[in-house]
Amino acid sequence: MNIENTKAQMRKGILEFCILSILQGRDCYTSEILDELKQAKLLVVEGTIYPLLTRLKNDDLLSYRWEESNAGPPRKYYRLTEQGVEFLIELGKTWTELAEAVEKITSNTQPHE
Repeated sequence: MNIENTKAQMRKGILEFCILSILQGRDCYTSEILDELKQAKLLVVEGTIYPLLTRLKNDDLLSYRWEESNAGPPRKYYRLTEQGVEFLIELGKTWTELAEAVEKITSNTQPHE
């Protein structure tokens, strides 16, 4: 079994939650989101994040606005919608329950030799 593939799948599973969390309380453009993910060691490429942002927007969890930039073309700033805030709250509850369950299971087991 390929451990790198398993690790990548685990990261993908929480990426949506992380992006919505980054956007909680502030608007961001894609480069800012990518930078924050990279700082947290969730390495994501642009080819992964753009389709995800589009899907979240199509699901009415995000909206966006264009803003002129002094350093190049206009930037698309994303923000949570009201529905996105509610969705994030539910994801947060689920994450807490899941993290507690995983901690309980993994802290009580020892690897078999």
